[in-house]
Amino acid sequence: MSSIAVTEKILSYVEEHLDSALTLEETAKALHYSKFYIARVFKEHTGITLHQYIRGRRLSEAAGKLVKSRKPVIEIALEAGYGSQQAFMQAFHQEYECTPQEYRKKGLFAPKQNRIVLQEENGNRFMRCFTHLSGGEMAA
Repeated sequence: MSSIAVTEKILSYVEEHLDSALTLEETAKALHYSKFYIARVFKEHTGITLHQYIRGRRLSEAAGKLVKSRKPVIEIALEAGYGSQQAFMQAFHQEYECTPQEYRKKGLFAPKQNRIVLQEENGNRFMRCFTHLSGGEMAA
């Protein structure tokens, strides 16, 4: 199996398990590869570590929930895999440069880490990371 195909498997696995405990070790075990191999292949093809990708995806999903729902911040923090509201607030502030409450008040969802998708063009596979460069989604 090519390393791009392995990266595709990693991306699919992460997206399917984003709301559960995801670690490099668990991902490697589930996909039957060594953690060193998947770490190297993932970074080679995406430019970021698997940990950075998972963290970014979870925070982006949480940002969407902050704008689109009225769930309490602690509930969103737990759904994003954080053990406390404080840990979530610190990570969120580091990524979005504001608190979750401030982000919710703005009412504009602009994800920082969208899903990375493999595409095929003229028989060649390549990676693309789709991000919202302008606009975003407004709260209803």
